[in-house]
Amino acid sequence: MNFRISSRTASLALRLLLGGLFVYAGILKISHPYDFAMTINQYGLVTWRMATALSSIIPSIEIISGLGLILNIRGALALVVAQLLGFMVILLYALSIGLDADCGCFGTPSHPDAEPTGPIEALIRDALMVLGCVILYWHRRTGTHVPKPLSKLLSRQV
Repeated sequence: MNFRISSRTASLALRLLLGGLFVYAGILKISHPYDFAMTINQYGLVTWRMATALSSIIPSIEIISGLGLILNIRGALALVVAQLLGFMVILLYALSIGLDADCGCFGTPSHPDAEPTGPIEALIRDALMVLGCVILYWHRRTGTHVPKPLSKLLSRQV
């Protein structure tokens, strides 16, 4: 039996996986904004006031970009990559100062579904997700799966 996965199917599976992870992570964080603000604050990069603002902004962007990736909306892949690279810079900073704190990637320790993750594990996971984004970008560049503009999606008649 010759089993072959088409490029289009692989691209869809990757978009669903990455987009789903971003939506899931955003929902876990947004459901406990104070705890996520504490996680942000432990890095010492922003004031407490900014950490509380970011604890609502970051998960919202994760949910929106994850949904955009799932729906294959133009710009969503770039937004996901930008977030991942930003997260990786912060994780590298944490490693450079010897901070071994939970990254808060998938919620906070007080959340029942959260999985505490240190900076090294989170960095590896983020690098794998960036690799997935590179594969999606390559599929788009080769014309196998071109994203739709949001306006086209919204103007579609039901």
